[in-house]
Amino acid sequence: MSTTKTEKIQRLAELTAHNESTTGASLWREAFRRLKSSKMAIIGAAIIAVFVILAVIGPWIAPYSPTAQTWRGEVLVNAGQFVGPRAENWLGLDHLGRDMFSRMLVGARQTLLVGVVSTLIGLTVGFLIGGLSGAAATLGGAAGKRVDSVVMRITDMMLALPSLLLAVSVAAVLGQSLTTVMIAVGVVQVPIFARLLRGSMLAQGGTDYVLAARALGVRRRRIVLTQIMPNSLSPVIVQATLSLATAIIEAAALSYLGLGNPDPAVPEWGVMLSQAQRFFDNAPMMAVYPAVGIIITALGFTLLGEAMREALDPKLRG
Repeated sequence: MSTTKTEKIQRLAELTAHNESTTGASLWREAFRRLKSSKMAIIGAAIIAVFVILAVIGPWIAPYSPTAQTWRGEVLVNAGQFVGPRAENWLGLDHLGRDMFSRMLVGARQTLLVGVVSTLIGLTVGFLIGGLSGAAATLGGAAGKRVDSVVMRITDMMLALPSLLLAVSVAAVLGQSLTTVMIAVGVVQVPIFARLLRGSMLAQGGTDYVLAARALGVRRRRIVLTQIMPNSLSPVIVQATLSLATAIIEAAALSYLGLGNPDPAVPEWGVMLSQAQRFFDNAPMMAVYPAVGIIITALGFTLLGEAMREALDPKLRG
């Protein structure tokens, strides 16, 4: 499985160099033109836009407090009596008599926060590791190749582990908290971004403009920082979009396993899904709502990310 994952990363890393060497037009201009005509990209962008808007304004448009147990007396858990959708509660009530619609709206912000922060953690750390390894392998000589080899072997070891298992291990060590979930999911993303940036830099290292710069005597550090690095970011940006979908799913999985926010009153889709499992027989919709929210949101980021990947690689277009 790790071999397949590595091959996919290497393939994505080569896309930028391939496209820039075969077309005189701007890579992103061509990609944007294809995205505008892609139904998959439009649908994905629309889903993401709705999710982000709801996450931002959710606390202000929520009809009730997401933590207020206003209708607690109407829900009899022991008797299996729950309240479904009705005029004042569009999605019904949870097991504590709280409005599900309000909790879904407010929970969207927590879900977005976890996804974005964890992806930024993985992107930042992976960028530093991959940039160091790529620079060392491209222009570092024999010593640089040794540094690259050591770093990549460590990265390959992390890639060999199932992502959820790695995230659970990190979360178990750090303890139960929302910050732990962000760090755990971010750690899972680090080797992906690192290998992707390193592969992209290696592809850029053999292009004509780099060879010309070296022939003119431009310093290696300047070549890496001003030429190779900026032109290696395209596939990393694509992967960041795809990683947001993965981060949301993995964060929800950690919350479902009880490794997320220790305060159950704070609405977050993964926590809501975990709480609902005990009442699935009598109130299945309590689990359906957050599950559908997670699935649709992850689908939006996946559709946009896949469309961006295909826009960068003409061979992958249908």
